[in-house]
Amino acid sequence: MAEKFDMVDVIRAKREHKKLTKEEIDWTIDAYTRGVVGDEQMAAMAMAIFLNGMDREEITQWTAAMIASGERMDFSGLGRVTADKHSTGGVGDKITLPLAPLVASFGVAVPQLSGRGLGHTGGTLDKLEAIPGWRAALSNDEIMHILGLEGPGAVICAAGTGLAPADKKLYALRDITATVDCIPLIASSIMSKKIAEGTHSLVLDVKVGSGAFMKDLDKARELARTMVDLGTDAGVETVALLTDMSTPLGLKIGNSLEVEESVEVLAGGGPADVRELTLALAREMLTAAGKPDADIEAALDDGRAMDVWRKMIEAQGGDPDGAMPVAKESMDIFAQEDGVLETLDALSVGVASWRLGAGRAFAGEKVQLAAGVELFAKPGDTVKKGDKLMTLYTDEADRFERALESLEGAVEIGTTAPDHSVVLDRIAAK
Repeated sequence: MAEKFDMVDVIRAKREHKKLTKEEIDWTIDAYTRGVVGDEQMAAMAMAIFLNGMDREEITQWTAAMIASGERMDFSGLGRVTADKHSTGGVGDKITLPLAPLVASFGVAVPQLSGRGLGHTGGTLDKLEAIPGWRAALSNDEIMHILGLEGPGAVICAAGTGLAPADKKLYALRDITATVDCIPLIASSIMSKKIAEGTHSLVLDVKVGSGAFMKDLDKARELARTMVDLGTDAGVETVALLTDMSTPLGLKIGNSLEVEESVEVLAGGGPADVRELTLALAREMLTAAGKPDADIEAALDDGRAMDVWRKMIEAQGGDPDGAMPVAKESMDIFAQEDGVLETLDALSVGVASWRLGAGRAFAGEKVQLAAGVELFAKPGDTVKKGDKLMTLYTDEADRFERALESLEGAVEIGTTAPDHSVVLDRIAAK
């Protein structure tokens, strides 16, 4: 049977700044998924979109076509309303770990389908695998049981291969064709998977700053607005918070280290910025789920969220009391002068953690679960010469040299405490 369109004509249309029709977009994504359109042609299309953009209607249809390329999950029979969160990724961003059980402690189901780290940004699944016995891969039946009325109500696991398979192919292609940094393609990639998950509502944590994918606040707002519009157009109640990633989040960066810090938050403690962002995102999720008056601070402090955490970990085969890995080697870094810590660059710290073994340079590379960086001061803190600023952890001492190189210029000590706010802006449906 003859194809409805010729890919050369579709590429040419976008190259010449023309708006693609619904039929052209549907066929393009379907033909690419089937293998009729090859990688070289889709690479040309991605570059045309990168250079000439898409309007809201085109992005909405492109996203819908990617959703239609695979299966959709249906949580309507759970007996609980669902709420989900997605972060664009950063350094020390372990928020999913305390957030999911906190929200679930109020009877809201949290289907948190997560990924692995690549480069300097950590992956939620890598972090949780530091817990003895914990499993990332679950069947759909297991997911539904954990989220149901007889389960803890929160699950953090790997997304199935059946969700938006066109996005998986296209993302791999964008990664090698310099078309990753394209708002229509970023937004449709994220939202096709999140909408296919079938959640009732979605809160987006769009990171901004040196350690984030989006460095510029205005571009981050554009991405957030695009994703909120996509969710709204698909019938998913969606809101976005723009949050700071100029400095690492919390005091611990690395897989087992971030699990430790998450448990501290669930016990009512932890760093102020991690607790603040956890509460801010929980408040948005619970409001969207019809529980705007939930006392989330109390649920963190009185152990309810911790109870759900333990049940969630056990439901996925993990031992919440199990000993996590400890690094074989460590190195301390000290302040070289008295003053106020003015800058602690998130990207530099993230790259250091990556080079110590906490992250991977390519998909499938094994990570060191105990590697990472522990901080002892944050911007605004007063330090004295000789005070310990951070400790580096790894299983291989020869990794310290390159980690130290990434930290050159990362720390600035002066006289003025910087202004700092975790949440920078909020983007809601118009």
